[in-house]
Amino acid sequence: MSQLLRRLPLVARRCGKTRGGGGGGSFFAEGKHEPGGNLFGETPPPSGQARKWESWEGPWYFTLGAATAMLTLGLSARPDSSLTYWADRKAAEIKGSA
Repeated sequence: MSQLLRRLPLVARRCGKTRGGGGGGSFFAEGKHEPGGNLFGETPPPSGQARKWESWEGPWYFTLGAATAMLTLGLSARPDSSLTYWADRKAAEIKGSA
């Protein structure tokens, strides 16, 4: 076991050189990212003007909102089917019939 722990730094150093797609260096190395200052490469509109939506954004936001509303309402209105609820109901039936 001690031999394995002694060899670990060598193995880790050797593996570190091959990571990152073989191009050398890590993902965060210099030259990997060229910051442009714009999110997603989209230039901001002139001041005082609103950003124009793409054709897919309206349906996307509507669908996302509708799905969230349906899940929220649907999951809050589902019947309680937990084991403890069933056991409490059965216990109340037995106690009421005795």
